[in-house]
Amino acid sequence: MTMRYLIALLSFALLSPAAHAWWNADWPQRSRLVLDTTVAGVDQPVQALPLAVRLHSGNFDFLAAKDDGSDLRVLAGDDKTPLAFRVERFDAVNELALIWVQLPQVAPGSDKTQLHIYAGNAKATVEAGAGSGFDAATLSALHLGTADGQDAQGRLKSLAPLNVEKAGLLGSAARLEGQPLRFAAQDAVRVAAGGALTLTLWFKPETLGDGLLLQQGVLSLSLQEGRLQARVGAASLSGGSLNAGAWQHLALTLGQGQAQLYLNGKPVAQVAAQTPAIEGELRLGEGLKGLMDELQMAATLRSPQWLALSVATQGVEGQALKGSMETADSAAGAEQGYMGILVKNLTTDAWVVIILCGLMFVVACWVMVVKAMMVSKADRANRSFLQRFRTAKDELLHLGGQEHGDSSLYRLYSAGVRELNKRDIGTQPPADTMAATPRSLSDASLNAVKAAVDADMVRESHKLNSQMVLLTIAISGGPFLGLLGTVVGVMITFAAIAAAGDVNVNAIAPGIAAALLATVAGLGVAIPALFGYNYLASRIKNISADMQIFVDEFITRVAEDYGR
Repeated sequence: MTMRYLIALLSFALLSPAAHAWWNADWPQRSRLVLDTTVAGVDQPVQALPLAVRLHSGNFDFLAAKDDGSDLRVLAGDDKTPLAFRVERFDAVNELALIWVQLPQVAPGSDKTQLHIYAGNAKATVEAGAGSGFDAATLSALHLGTADGQDAQGRLKSLAPLNVEKAGLLGSAARLEGQPLRFAAQDAVRVAAGGALTLTLWFKPETLGDGLLLQQGVLSLSLQEGRLQARVGAASLSGGSLNAGAWQHLALTLGQGQAQLYLNGKPVAQVAAQTPAIEGELRLGEGLKGLMDELQMAATLRSPQWLALSVATQGVEGQALKGSMETADSAAGAEQGYMGILVKNLTTDAWVVIILCGLMFVVACWVMVVKAMMVSKADRANRSFLQRFRTAKDELLHLGGQEHGDSSLYRLYSAGVRELNKRDIGTQPPADTMAATPRSLSDASLNAVKAAVDADMVRESHKLNSQMVLLTIAISGGPFLGLLGTVVGVMITFAAIAAAGDVNVNAIAPGIAAALLATVAGLGVAIPALFGYNYLASRIKNISADMQIFVDEFITRVAEDYGR
């Protein structure tokens, strides 16, 4: 039971979540959002992801925020680093909002990317230079949610008012009625020959007829009988069929001598193609009916992981992004110490040391439990057998019984009886030899019997002390192993500081504190093992002393009863 409590306590300490200090007391409310990259199957880091964050009554307190959302602030998971963002829509009455947050890097693996959205400061104003939510490589981000059709970068603007549908994918969307949506040519949206381009858009067709989804100069993306078609200069590619009445994510990437077509984040066609100069008027939706939303063009080659995350976060469900509301008071009450911060800053070598210490701890606990049960059973059985032995008279050599199976004294007694039986001592004479003369032991035979019993006593001592060496290894090796992890962790921390050229307490303290956790792990193994070893060693020493006394007592009684 003690071991179970120790393991539970260690697991709670290591797995407790990291506690972050509240960024600013003037903002009493925040939403904590977690991006689960496993939903999209992302196994590599993703750079410069524009994250579409939908706020609603379930993950954001609109009553605490200002009506225009001017008090919003977005910070990274460390609650210190501000993130560039842009509010596309903020409807306090209907409690709906959409903001774009620029994530510099997204780590692979579940819930490793977090961000906090603060609100509730009545004195706050719109933050100057908050950004557009997109990186510098983004040429255009057409949300298509307003009549003028102006993009988030301020570069493209529709030549005619758009027909806007409020119930779009991300807020409002542009309704297509067969006539093209036209945007005047802009040098800022031009792609040079040999460059890179990533084009993404969401489309919900009413019917699967033929039409032009997008055209700019020698680049076009179209539908033919519901099937995606793309043309890049002289090269063309086709693949992937759309479904009517459903939102679908379309993407085209150009660069590194290839053109690739994606449907809902999955590649459907690929062809070798050099990027031509792409410029001129942008035309959308010619000959098509349905809804179009969120057209993004970037002068860079986005990775397949980037596209998969875009689908998972911008889609109808937005299943990759989960959020919850917090207040300053609730966050303060939920803090559980600094162990989470230490775990987050552990280096690989420290993890290796801690895992080894954990294995040593499990082995040490197993040895202590098994040996404690064994010596307890042996001690009880020895007391029971010794009482029976000392009260025996004529049946001294006939005390057999399964009830003494755990007694080391009984095993020594059995060894002595076995040696005496070899010399016909203690055996019953045959019924037809009534006049048989009892045999007796010589001094040499008595010494031989004692030697045999002493040999079995040595074997019993080895059995009692078996696996105790594992505890001595944990006692002596645990602290040194932990110290090794601490020293290496400190070295790595100082090397990283020297490489970055940033010398301050905030840069040094987390790494040093996390490195010391390896020493704590080593001591956490050694201290319980030390107590357990001393306890077991004292019990084993007592049993060994009882065996020595019993051997002398047994040989003495045999000599009295059967000696010459």
